[in-house]
Amino acid sequence: MTLKVDRPLTASPRPTSPWTRGAAAAATGALPALAFPAPSLWWLAYVALVPWMLLARAAPTGRRAALDGWLGGAGFMVAVHHWLIPSLHVFIVLIALLLGALWAPWGWLVRRLLGGTPGRRSVMAATVLVPCSWLLVELVRSWEYLGGPWGLLGASQWQVTPALRLASIGGVWLVSFLVVAVNTALAALLAVPSCRAAAGSVLAAAAVGTTAVWAWAPVPTRSGESVRVAVVQPGVIDGPQPRFDRGERLTRALAGKGVDLVVWGESSVGFDLSARPDLAERLAALSRDVGADILVNVDARRADGLGISKTSVLMGPDGPVGPSYDKMRLVPFGEYVPARTVLGWATSVGRAAGEDRIRGEHQVVMDAGPVRLGPLVCFESAFPDMSRHLANDGAQLLVAQSSTSSFQGSWAPAQHASLAALRSAESWRPMVHATLTGISAVHDARGERIGPVLGTSRSAAQVYDVPLDSGRSPYDRLGDWVPRLAVLLLAGAGAYEAALRRSARSRR
Repeated sequence: MTLKVDRPLTASPRPTSPWTRGAAAAATGALPALAFPAPSLWWLAYVALVPWMLLARAAPTGRRAALDGWLGGAGFMVAVHHWLIPSLHVFIVLIALLLGALWAPWGWLVRRLLGGTPGRRSVMAATVLVPCSWLLVELVRSWEYLGGPWGLLGASQWQVTPALRLASIGGVWLVSFLVVAVNTALAALLAVPSCRAAAGSVLAAAAVGTTAVWAWAPVPTRSGESVRVAVVQPGVIDGPQPRFDRGERLTRALAGKGVDLVVWGESSVGFDLSARPDLAERLAALSRDVGADILVNVDARRADGLGISKTSVLMGPDGPVGPSYDKMRLVPFGEYVPARTVLGWATSVGRAAGEDRIRGEHQVVMDAGPVRLGPLVCFESAFPDMSRHLANDGAQLLVAQSSTSSFQGSWAPAQHASLAALRSAESWRPMVHATLTGISAVHDARGERIGPVLGTSRSAAQVYDVPLDSGRSPYDRLGDWVPRLAVLLLAGAGAYEAALRRSARSRR
């Protein structure tokens, strides 16, 4: 396997103007966003990178290919997060350009391995190293302070059963690797006629491997037990008190239905319960009436004067049950402003947080009657490691309390709800995604949806019978082995290329 030096390229059509080419790079980079909800054209993900890759491979220089990668990455980030534009305005372009730079080495590598007339070995190397390079981008941008793992390419396959089975083996990372590998092979198939047999063999291997995992990979073991969970979605209601009152009325209607747990969404309680004992007593009375604990989420200034936090509190018939959980991973600009002394001006051009929320310090598993639950708050359901940690700590059920009220009518609610399928499949734990205004949904331990979905037009209390599963998934046991392997392969390829260069110089 040899990484090639720059060489003359065969003639291929490409935009001649740098501006036209830049616009083409941004447009082709944005194309994969259509594979995500709400369009959910999941099949498009397997071909959507091909135009972007063909553009980068035809770049006249490695520097131009890197620029194609950068602009394409910026286009992808804007497209996947376009629903943030009303909140961030022009600032979203600056963020996209910052994060888009992560794709510059990826664009350079595409040209390096597929540009000109590459040989069979180079094409085969590309089908491994180009996906590895993409995973490195996803790994870096998944850092919470860079925005977190929203829009990972593998997440577009949330409703595809074989992909969910892959996620149970290697997490969403393995699904991303597969999608990029297929795109790379297709790009080679179209652009390098002499290597079509090699590209075809990669596609065949991907199909056979995915089918084998789907057929023979281990699956969670049904324990025979189930838990009856009610999701309370009040709908679009202005003001914390009317919202609380609506949630209370919906919950009271659950009396006599034999529920084991009631889940309210993020920010469902807009008052610190220690400062409002009347509300705490109303919740305790609700718990007694329904015969189940109620998981609420308090979004309010704390009575101890420390600031505002988002806290999951389990309320029983006698008041709070066990430890509460403070949200640990906050939404950049939505719940805090990174480097506020430098970037605080963002609050003047959009709806960025005027005050940083308090960050929690550790995750919590709660005992709620017959089930041990692991709470996550909104944005945290995007992080694979958090659900894995809760499963390892003994959680039988994952619960994500969410609110996308600011983004009604956009792709955000559907994108967010889809993440529950991946987290369930990865951890072999069923997951409840409960929101204030939709979309609320429940998935079993294989990532398959249970019962009806509560859309953004619904105000309801819905009961789900959720089967509990036992065992640990391979991904739960092995952790993030796929991105670690990708880093090792890229480092090995770089070391191999450096050794070849040293050997060539020594022979001169």
